[in-house]
Amino acid sequence: MAPDRPIAPPGLAADLELMRQVAAEAGRIAMRYFRKDNEVWHKSGNSPVSEADIAVDTFLRESLMAARPDYGWLSEETLDNPDRLERALLFVVDPIDGTRGFIAGEAEWCVSVGLVAGTRPVAGVLECPALERSFSAAAELPAFLNGKELAIEPSSRIERVTASRKLNALLARKYPDVMNVREFVPSLAYRLALVATGEIDAAFARPGAQDWDLAAAEIILEQAGGRLTDLHGAVRQYNQEKTGAPSLVASGPGRHEALLNLANSGGFLH
Repeated sequence: MAPDRPIAPPGLAADLELMRQVAAEAGRIAMRYFRKDNEVWHKSGNSPVSEADIAVDTFLRESLMAARPDYGWLSEETLDNPDRLERALLFVVDPIDGTRGFIAGEAEWCVSVGLVAGTRPVAGVLECPALERSFSAAAELPAFLNGKELAIEPSSRIERVTASRKLNALLARKYPDVMNVREFVPSLAYRLALVATGEIDAAFARPGAQDWDLAAAEIILEQAGGRLTDLHGAVRQYNQEKTGAPSLVASGPGRHEALLNLANSGGFLH
């Protein structure tokens, strides 16, 4: 059963327009570093971060919080502040989703800007400047790609899928006659956006995805008619003390229950 559609809080249209404008400029900032000199270092867990991540994060935080000082803030590149847990509205940001790909010169990365009301996303923008793609969506509004409305065609087909690099290899070995596994996409947010466009049928994620990887992409997927759930079919609750997610399945209409059965019986997401 599909989740209830999110309800738009007052002023959401203005929030979405602000997010679009700020994300577009953030994308232009990121492009100044793309395939150019870009200092890189590593955080805990050997996760890379670059000059571009910090420059984009700083711009997003200063621009969005100056315009909406009462909103909370959660970003991959900003020290978490538990004050966000008390905010009714929260920006959830990944300045460059797909940093490893960005550093390697691959085009499939994006600036991800989401807005959460309570525990669920209500607006999101994915700015993908190297691909010349801009996604947006908000509660009670359609999802859009470059101004064109997105609506996933219902289907029971489960052929074109994508996941992490390791999981892609596992799926290709395990289901060679069933699935056409798309080449690895560095950005998890962009993988979910590809489900929203109908370019792929499903996307899988093992445990460890964070709120900032998911918030903007989930509302885009949802408003296009898709779903993102855990292996029990439950939707994610955002703005909790812990920001990590369990295994996740994303799909368009008509496929989700079959995908959950496949993931649970196959054991590849556990």
